[in-house]
Amino acid sequence: MSKASVSHPSKESMHRLSRLLLSPNDASLHAEFAQIRREDFCDLVALANTNHVIVRGLEIFLRMMRDTQDEMRADWAADALATEKARIHTAIPKLHEICDAFAEHGYDVTVIKSLDHWPDLGSDLDLYTNASPELVRRMMQSRFQATVASRSWGDRLACKWNFMIPGLPEAVEIHMGRLGQTGEQLVIASHIAQHSRVVKVDNLSFPVCSVSDRLMISTLQRMYRHFYFRLCDIVDSSGLVESGAIHYENLRSLASAAGIWEGVATYLVIVSDYVKKYRGTALDLPEMVKTAARFGGEPVYYSRDFLRVPIMPHSVGLYGTQLTGLLRKWELESSARLGLLPWLATAAVVGQKITGSDKGIW
Repeated sequence: MSKASVSHPSKESMHRLSRLLLSPNDASLHAEFAQIRREDFCDLVALANTNHVIVRGLEIFLRMMRDTQDEMRADWAADALATEKARIHTAIPKLHEICDAFAEHGYDVTVIKSLDHWPDLGSDLDLYTNASPELVRRMMQSRFQATVASRSWGDRLACKWNFMIPGLPEAVEIHMGRLGQTGEQLVIASHIAQHSRVVKVDNLSFPVCSVSDRLMISTLQRMYRHFYFRLCDIVDSSGLVESGAIHYENLRSLASAAGIWEGVATYLVIVSDYVKKYRGTALDLPEMVKTAARFGGEPVYYSRDFLRVPIMPHSVGLYGTQLTGLLRKWELESSARLGLLPWLATAAVVGQKITGSDKGIW
């Protein structure tokens, strides 16, 4: 049975979007966008959306078009920006209401990933809690009339549930007691709430991860699970480096305890190398990060909307280091969980080839 081909924005669209975000003052970019066709603009918006940089990208584009008094292209950007901001300003109050509900019940909760991209917002709302699944399900169902989405094998191993709330397009993904693709990360999970801090978004207060925990969670997601970067990862993490918000000794200590320090260092060097590609200057990373990194941005390539990290041999080496670290510490349950990852990934690939989808597995 033939499968319908899926069209993805071109490599050139990714190049344009990267220039827009990382080198917005490039005069040649202004001239190029003054000639952009509607079709190419739509590709740019689609790519910005999947990479969670649509607000930041379109705000720069809009300023460019207004500076040159290009009303037609300014209107394109303004319309797309208004649509995305309407979605975000519907989701943020609901996210705050969910956090309040946890607090009212005496359950700890921390927003992970979703607010890292502000003023952009991810495609779902991610939370972490140590509360038991039964208590959380009961609260979500009684307070928000939420239904539980079907869970894949990966969801069950990772101890995460997706809740669908009437009137809210985004799923609410709640990680409970564990982190990592197979729920192997108890070390990071154990101090998420303890290290959390409060930030204000749209005049609402949210508990979010510490900077170190935020970078470790991003690393788990990019280097150990999906094996691709979104542009938001580049923009968000480079902003943390440039602002001086990272306490590197603390980050190394925590990431080493979790067995992913080399992965974190590699993640940061990839970000730095990508920034250098568009700005000409790398990020100012300490030597401890550069020497711990297994590789940099050279092997990363664009394919199907994202910046891909080769699985062989690059990511496999990081996986092996993490598994070895868990075994050395006699964390047998976590080691067993992580040991299932290659089988899960293989099943997902087979399912994708047979049915066109890895739904129910990954």
